[in-house]
Formats: sequence, C-alpha cells, structure tokens
Amino acid sequence: MDNLQKLASLIFPDVSEEDTVESLEALFPERGLKEGAKVTRIAPSPTGSMHIGNLYGGLADERIAHTSTDDGVFYLRIEDTDDKREVPGAVEKIIKYLGAFGIEFDEGATADGDKGAYGPYRQRSRAKYYHIVAKKLLLEGRAYPCFCTEEELQKIHEQQEAEKANFGYYGKWAVYRDLAPEEAIKKIENGESYVLRFKSLGDPSKKIEFKDTIKGKLTFPENDQDFVLLKSDGIPTYHFAHVCDDHFMRTTDVVRGEEWLSTLPWHVELWRACGFKMPRFAHTAQVMKLDEETGTKRKMSKRKDPECTLGFYFEKGYPAKSVIEYLMTLLNSNYEQWRSANKDASYKDFPFKASNMGNSGAMFDLAKFNDVSKNVIAAMSADEVYEGVKEWAKENDTGFYDMLTADEGYAKSYFAIGRGGKKPRKDFACWSEVKSFVSYYYDDLFTVEESYPENVPESERKQILSEYAEIYSKDDDNNTWFEKIKALGEKYGYTSDMKAYKADPGAFKGSVTDVSNVIRVAVTGRNNSPDLCTVMQVLGSDRVISRVKAAIK
Repeated sequence: MDNLQKLASLIFPDVSEEDTVESLEALFPERGLKEGAKVTRIAPSPTGSMHIGNLYGGLADERIAHTSTDDGVFYLRIEDTDDKREVPGAVEKIIKYLGAFGIEFDEGATADGDKGAYGPYRQRSRAKYYHIVAKKLLLEGRAYPCFCTEEELQKIHEQQEAEKANFGYYGKWAVYRDLAPEEAIKKIENGESYVLRFKSLGDPSKKIEFKDTIKGKLTFPENDQDFVLLKSDGIPTYHFAHVCDDHFMRTTDVVRGEEWLSTLPWHVELWRACGFKMPRFAHTAQVMKLDEETGTKRKMSKRKDPECTLGFYFEKGYPAKSVIEYLMTLLNSNYEQWRSANKDASYKDFPFKASNMGNSGAMFDLAKFNDVSKNVIAAMSADEVYEGVKEWAKENDTGFYDMLTADEGYAKSYFAIGRGGKKPRKDFACWSEVKSFVSYYYDDLFTVEESYPENVPESERKQILSEYAEIYSKDDDNNTWFEKIKALGEKYGYTSDMKAYKADPGAFKGSVTDVSNVIRVAVTGRNNSPDLCTVMQVLGSDRVISRVKAAIK
C-alpha cells in the first residue's frame, strides 16, 4: 500500500474497498422517468425558523417538477449537518409548515421517517456516501488534508488584507496543498486536527460560460479556491454535500437563492472533478420589501419583518391558499393576468415556467398580500370560512372558539351574509381579524363602538328607535323592511329621494341613510355592516329589540 492509499484509509476508516462511487451509482441509478420529466428538491436547514424565502423557492421547485410531466419528482431533503446550530423540533416544524401550505412531496423526509428509494433524505444519515466520494477525490489528487489552525488562517487573512490580495485559501496561501502524504499521516497519527480541502486546478484568468434557467447566460472566472469539503468532524460543508446528494438523488434542476451565485464557480469545478453530470441551475431573486424608514428596497429580514417568518401566517391565521396565491404572483409576472381570466381555477392549472421568474428582487408588499387574501376569503363558502376561523381560534383564542362551536349554524348564517355574487364583501384578510368584525353577533362581545349620525338629534334618535321597535318584524323581506324605514324617515323629515337629496342636501334634515344608520348603530354598534335587514334576521327578534330599547334609555 503506497502512502496515498494509507492516508486515504487513515482518514476514511469507514470506507472499505467495496465502497466506491461506482457502487453508489448502482445503488442510486438513473430514475428512468419520461423525457422532459424534472426532479427538484427543497433542502432547508433546521437551524432556524422557516421563512417566506423557503416557501417561495419550494413552491417554484414544486411547480417546476409537477408541470414538467406527470411523473416529475419533487422531494424534501433535510440539510442537518450543522448539529451545533440545530434548533430542537425544527425538522418537525419544517415538515408541518410545508404540509400546511399544501406543498406536496413525492418523496423525502416525513414526520414518520423517509419515503422514497433515493434516501436517506437527511444528510446526517448520509455521511458514508460523502466519505466515499471524498476518498475518491483524495486518491485522484483533487483533495487533501489541511492542518491550519484558526490562528494560522487569521494570520493568512491579515497578510492578504495587507497585500490587498483576494481573501481565501489558494495559491501561495494554501500552505498544506502540497504536503506529502507521509507527512500528513504523521500529523494525523500525532492527533493534529484537520479538514479536507478541495484542490482546485482553476485559473481565474480564464472564463466559464454558464447558462442559468432564470438569469440566462452568465460568465465568471474559474475557481482557484481550495475550499473545505469535510470539516474536522468529518461532516461535509454545503458545497460538497449538495453536489453528492443532488447527483445520487438524480436531481435535474436545482432552484436556489441568488446568494449562491458567488460560489457557483466552486460548484462547477467540483461537479466536474467528481465526474458528475451537472443539473440545470435556477438562481431565484431574493424576496425584497420596501423599507418604510428609508424608502429603499432591501432584503426581507427575520429580525425586522414579522411577515418574513412562516410562523407569522399561522399566528395571524392567513389561509394557506392566500399565501400560495400571492407567491404565485411573485414567481411569474403573468400569473395575475391568468388569474383574472381563470377565477375559479386551481393555481396548479397555471402554465408555470422557471424562465418567467424575475431577475431582480421579488417585492413582497404586505398591503397587496392582504388584498389578495381578502379576495381569496371572499370567494370561500360560509362553511369554508367557518372551518378556517374555527381551527385558528382553537389554537389561538379558546373563548372565541367556544362561541363559534356553541351554535355552528348561527355562526355559518352570519358568515353567509354578503358572500357570493359579483361583488362579495371583503371584510377580513386573516382569521385573527374575524372576531372584531363579527363581535356584534354575540352579546358578550357587543359594544357600541361608533357614533350615531350627527345630524340626528338625540331626542329624535330615541323617537325613531322607539317607533322602529314597534314596527320591526323578523319576517320582513328586504323590500318590506326598507319601505318601513323610508316611511319612518319621511315622517321625521329624512328624505328617501336620494337624487333630490344629492342635488340639494340643505333642503332636508338628512336622508333615509341617516335613519338606517341610527338603527344600524343601535343594533351592531357600527356605522358599517353587511346588509342590515339580513344581519337582524340572523340576530333574531329578541336580540334586535333588546338592543334597540337599550339605545333609547
């Protein structure tokens, strides 16, 4: 056994002679899908909370796979190699959140383990596969152990800064690049700590042309950095792990954030050094927002922007459909036009194209998102709204949950008001807003929140309400009810001739609108509500008369 073989065996005692890249190729063969079928993945790290960028990219991945052919594959891989930063329960939350937003995986990590023939789908369980590939690179002279300490690396950095050289581990700064195998063996046997670095053969004076699905044609210098493949504990870096995983899981299209463009030269050289066929890459624009303080665009921030984290949407109770609908408008600019012509269609019917994704930052506008969500909820049935509010309240407002479930039929009847038709009401954007909108349906929540019309004197208001209590009937339809209101208004000098009122408001005390608003405030506590006649039919005679009489006192 020569010294290089001995070094490889010393570094990789878990890799036997039978463990080869060829054996992995046989273990994870080509998928044999239809021509044009795409295999994509979302690969979050459980080191923090899921954010809107994860969902943005995951939705793009899912659409790319499932619009390619009927056997396109979308899978979930958990990149859990950073155990020191892993947040307890984060993996479970990733799976839960993505599922809650309707992101459907064909295979990958699940709450009950792994599903699919190309796993394990958690990187920590794939250590041996990385070691097999790394051993091959070492034996081929494309990797080497580096024994630099943190202090030595810092010194190199300071020297580069002084010389105004590019930072990194390369060229003359790569002090262990040409260390003889026998010397490396001695250091390892002496217990010295090391990492495994890639040995770059790139020349920055030469250019690489690269086609990105979103960015188009890119040109960048060849890589010359000897970046780390395996950390001192044998765990791979992202750069190495994703190359191995995407190859052996047979990923055809890698969708990831444009922040990875700076290290794309590393990955191109590494893919080629491993002898693997590169997938197509699509680097998505970052999700941006307009900073209210500076008026400039900036990247969304978990620290500054609550809406950046996915937990925000669950806490507020936004329907998953609303979030997906809005993200689709950010992913493909022609989605809104398509939606206008296909109001009842599923977003999955939209002809999604990665090439139609924008080059510049995708602007997340919370106000516009709320408008989209109001439209989504307005199109729901009363049953759907009830179920959505109920499930949110069960987790977030048990008192309101008890009210909703005490009389399901009653709750559904008021949710049905103003629903359907060409102009459905758009009162709320999320379930957490519902309670304040429907509070007047419950005596325990009812308060008079707004003022009566200023042009109706208090004494006259009480007379109007007193007479209304005498003529009100829950059996009145809208026409009968309104005729009573008009007659009552005319008696007190409030015209029902709206055309005449608009032409000369000063000729009248007010209009029938003022009279109906006197009743509206007494019954609902507000100046604005859905159709008042229907609201009172839902409230019932006892509650209506009780409130009208209370307003007279």
